[in-house]
Amino acid sequence: MRPVHCSQTTTVENASRADLTGILSIYNEVIRNSTAVYSEVELTLTEGETWFDAKMGRGFPFLVAREPGEIVGFGTFGDFRTHPCYRWTVEHSVHVRADCRGRGVGRALLQELIRRARTLQKHMMVAGIDADNPGSIRLHESLGFRVAGHLHQVGFKFGRWLDLVFLELDLKEDGPELG
Repeated sequence: MRPVHCSQTTTVENASRADLTGILSIYNEVIRNSTAVYSEVELTLTEGETWFDAKMGRGFPFLVAREPGEIVGFGTFGDFRTHPCYRWTVEHSVHVRADCRGRGVGRALLQELIRRARTLQKHMMVAGIDADNPGSIRLHESLGFRVAGHLHQVGFKFGRWLDLVFLELDLKEDGPELG
């Protein structure tokens, strides 16, 4: 993959099944090289298709961020828990290609996910973030999320225990300007 400069020309739009190769390239790199996803198993294209179709079937967004001609990030949300009384709460996931992190791509994706959740009349958005990812925690806090809990040693990856921080955003409150 050739390096691409991530700039203000990033566009965020609905993903299609044709985008899955780019999405899975980002997601599987995150699985291989970070604790942003508490998994050690990369997704196959077939598993990615099932994941994508499940989001679409439930009416949830699946977004991509593009720089000219290339996917540089993606984001989605889905049910926080499966029991019916949780139906007003969603948990999201945003991942950015390694060479484009820290350049506003994640912010753009998260802002659009927040807008979509409000449009779907969701009440609360939840983020589960590895405690050793202060950049992601700061990003979420800058958009109005607040820390709701810290779970100690709930994951194990790369030979060490991982802490998970939960953040929440009340979608009915006025938050920072979403751009």
